[in-house]
Amino acid sequence: MKEDYYDILGISKNATAAEIKKAYRKMAIKYHPDKNPGDEKAEEMFKKSAEAYEVLSNPDKKAKYDQFGHQAFEGGFGGAGGGMNMDDIFSQFGDIFGSAFGGGGGFSGFGGFGGGGQRRVKGSNLRIRVKLTLEEIANGVEKKIKVKRKKVAKGTTFKTCGTCNGTGQMTRIQNTILGRMQTATTCSSCGGAGQVMDRKGDGADSNGLATVEETVSIKIPAGVVDGMQLKVSGKGNDAPGDGIPGDLLVAIEEKQHPTLQRDGDNLHYDLYISFSEAALGTSKEIDTVTGKVRIKIENGTQSGKILRLRNKGIPSINGYGSGDLLVHVNVWTPKTLTSEQREFFDKMSDDEHFQPKPEKQDKSFFEKVKDMFS
Repeated sequence: MKEDYYDILGISKNATAAEIKKAYRKMAIKYHPDKNPGDEKAEEMFKKSAEAYEVLSNPDKKAKYDQFGHQAFEGGFGGAGGGMNMDDIFSQFGDIFGSAFGGGGGFSGFGGFGGGGQRRVKGSNLRIRVKLTLEEIANGVEKKIKVKRKKVAKGTTFKTCGTCNGTGQMTRIQNTILGRMQTATTCSSCGGAGQVMDRKGDGADSNGLATVEETVSIKIPAGVVDGMQLKVSGKGNDAPGDGIPGDLLVAIEEKQHPTLQRDGDNLHYDLYISFSEAALGTSKEIDTVTGKVRIKIENGTQSGKILRLRNKGIPSINGYGSGDLLVHVNVWTPKTLTSEQREFFDKMSDDEHFQPKPEKQDKSFFEKVKDMFS
């Protein structure tokens, strides 16, 4: 079972944003790899602290975590920090360490950084939109998408930047009335990569990259919602030199279903039946996200009745079961009648069986709405 994020940082659930940041900085400095070389436990705590801070420092993620715990981020891509590597941590939170470790928070001995505090540059992210049917959303799906991304061109080689000596930064020391001040800025020659192009391959741009088309497999979990963004790590653009690739951000777009309407994890279906079917009873075949099913309509069914099919809706993205399918029964009133039909209804207009006699179980419209939302 995963540790509580608040416990990892040693703070209460009522901690302010400033207190959360202060607690994380304290933990990060304590377990920083430069201070604990070769200590696997310290490295693990360093990663756990970053994961906790990634969630608790984001108001939206924090709200979800406070409500659902770790389950709020299961099944998604990159929703919480689980599995964060050193490159991710320093690219996102390196500024928090300040000058405690040479300005950039760099370290040696782990694949993300070279000697002398060099930080590997991360490539830019790519964004695509994927359209899904309700059936795909309900069952989960794997999509193979063609993506145009920049990769290091074949034949391109890089060498250490002579301006910054591979650190990716330029350090400047100034004498002020407060004493000597040291500032670090991104190297203008290599853009912070620590390397510059040595030999340009065929089709390469000024950064040594070339555009290629690649098929990316994206596993989309069941229960995603319109507008949700998933992350596929390492499938964005490459960075020059030995930088790490950016990410592919996948925005979900839900296609409109011809007969089903989605409301959270519940689905709604409008079923129209005739006077005779309502009076005599019938059975009808309706759509669901797992195929068609046949339902029974009892005799004497009133217009506006709602039939609830349990667990026939959309699975919860957080793993809390599935929603329901609500079938709204509408009795269709004919707009034109033959003379024979009109004569029949004239005769029945005063018949006691045709007089409205609502019973307690025949709820009003507002009661039905209240039931749906509860």
